[in-house]
Amino acid sequence: MRATKIYGPGDIRVEEVADPVLKTGIDAVVRVVAACVCGSDLWPYRGVTDTEEPRKIGHEFVGIVEEVGADVQRVAVGDFVIAPFYDCDMSCVNCLNGFSTSCLNGGWWDGAQAEKVYVPHAEGSLVKVPSAPSEELIPSLLALSDVLGTGHHAAVSAGVKPGSTVVVVGDGAVGLCAVLAAKRLGAARIVAMSRHESRQALAREFGASDIVAERGDEGVAAVKELLGGIGADCVLEAVGTEESMDQAIRSARPGGMVGYVGVPNGGPKLPVRTLFANNVGVNGGVAPVRNYVEELLADVLAGSINPGRVFDLEVPLAEAPEAYRAMDERRAIKVLVRP
Repeated sequence: MRATKIYGPGDIRVEEVADPVLKTGIDAVVRVVAACVCGSDLWPYRGVTDTEEPRKIGHEFVGIVEEVGADVQRVAVGDFVIAPFYDCDMSCVNCLNGFSTSCLNGGWWDGAQAEKVYVPHAEGSLVKVPSAPSEELIPSLLALSDVLGTGHHAAVSAGVKPGSTVVVVGDGAVGLCAVLAAKRLGAARIVAMSRHESRQALAREFGASDIVAERGDEGVAAVKELLGGIGADCVLEAVGTEESMDQAIRSARPGGMVGYVGVPNGGPKLPVRTLFANNVGVNGGVAPVRNYVEELLADVLAGSINPGRVFDLEVPLAEAPEAYRAMDERRAIKVLVRP
């Protein structure tokens, strides 16, 4: 089969690799229908994190079950399934406590930008879609594998509820889905921080009531001017840099909460003195999207939310290097890859 591999900064290749095979009786092989490039995939692409040796890359996919182990009962060959961006059993104490990203028996995909993916815990990881989806629905189902659930986790972590005022820091796919998640949870006012016209438009489509393009001190001042001079009840951080976390913390009102899901890069630090002085809380981390899939899937199938709008470019697997270039150069919000 073909799979995308990273060799080093800026070096993405599509190569022939061995097909995955069943091993344990509780596993599966899924034929990928759609995968995508994640913002976190750009860290090794940019050389921010090291690639010590060539490896397969990608961790978001939907597809059709091609093989299942002898003990698998909840999914079957031919089922269309959503996979979270990690493998989990959904039966250990951490999964049952709502944090399947810390599954005691889980792990990470061996490259999902490929024609097939091996799934170690088929019954835990895979979520069956009730019926074969239309082509138009596939992007929104793919968003459930990561970005929608991650944006939702930011909103949940920050305590968004009906009537909340919300600021979203970051206008990538996760940030935009955080806007959508905040709206879905009943936020009364949502400020999206974005400098890009196309992303601003999508943020408004997803429910943003206001846009702030400024950053730093000017950005904080603009947010507070919009929100009664004190800042937001909830701030959703979806970038992962020192600057974005600083922006988020200073945009919260006294007693407010920051929900952070941006993968930490660039040295983000918590200013404990500032948090202490303003009673601002910080909560979040790697999003346990598997715990959210069924809840969010119901709204996607009902047509009440359309997170697939974050995909503004689609390429065949053979052109995966272009998918990375487009996202790195910010010519695309998020790129869908079709094997």
